[in-house]
Amino acid sequence: MRAFIALEVPEGTADEVAGVARQLSACVRGRFLPRSTYHVTLAFLGDVDEAESRRAMDALEAACAQAEPVELRFCGLGTFGKPHDATLWVDVEPASPLMQLAAGVRERLEREGISFDEKPFKPHITIARRAALPKRELPSLLFPAPTCAQNATLFKSTLASEGALYKPLFTVQLPA
Repeated sequence: MRAFIALEVPEGTADEVAGVARQLSACVRGRFLPRSTYHVTLAFLGDVDEAESRRAMDALEAACAQAEPVELRFCGLGTFGKPHDATLWVDVEPASPLMQLAAGVRERLEREGISFDEKPFKPHITIARRAALPKRELPSLLFPAPTCAQNATLFKSTLASEGALYKPLFTVQLPA
């Protein structure tokens, strides 16, 4: 199964991120993602078997036991890819507790012998894929208020024609 570990975005914050996406959809062409898919990926595992998923759960639990409260602060937009075919995202400030949690999750995964995408961690919430950015300036946007992440979750990801479908497999509540 295809899997990843991510911070869930609190409901009110997901609504605010969806508001940013709605504003952008008026001037950016692309496939805007449903608010139910918003998350901050800590580690993308790719294909794992049942035994690896159990070890990933152990790694997640151990990393979260050491975690401090994780505040999410939103600080702009960013893209991966080319301006005419980009992944568009809301940037999350790389605050120390967030970066430490991501490093802790990755370190624990390594200890458990679970491979993951080792690209440097860049906290963000993806809002659109295959986006074509206009040459003109984007509208002024009101980004979500800071919030605390409440849950870190191991998700199963199933690719479908309408986009990826995410199913939570194991969740650890973070300190408030």
